Amino acid sequence: MRHEGDEEVVASLLGRDPGGDYTVVVRRDDGSPMVIANAPLLRDGTPMPTRYWLLDPELRAGVGRLEAAGGVREAEAHTDPAALAECHRRYAEERDALIPPEWRGPRPTGGVGGTRQGVKCLHAHLAWWLAGGDDPVGAWVARRLGLQRPGA
Repeated sequence: MRHEGDEEVVASLLGRDPGGDYTVVVRRDDGSPMVIANAPLLRDGTPMPTRYWLLDPELRAGVGRLEAAGGVREAEAHTDPAALAECHRRYAEERDALIPPEWRGPRPTGGVGGTRQGVKCLHAHLAWWLAGGDDPVGAWVARRLGLQRPGA
């Protein structure tokens, strides 16, 4: 759901126009957007593989520090490969279900963060987990950052 002023706030947090339709799916207690769910195609038809995008500046900085300290490799090492593959499959299935059936152009590929296997971006995993996704990497990141799901 969008609130008045979301378009400006989201563009500011991204540092650019989002390029396509989105919905704010997680907010801070003060109402500011934390996570958006992107449409699978941008306005110009470009595929958008990343369904969930982390906007919150504090969380982005915390995840960035975790990544810089080797968190991507560590998260992958602590996640069951079969569970991770299933996570990517569900993410792609959810995103791809939103593509209009008549669409004949390029389609987004991959799972979380656009990757087909392994871990690419802890930000994307955490965003999906915060939005309610069953993401073992997002849960790992949340534990490392001491987070709980909103509303939990």
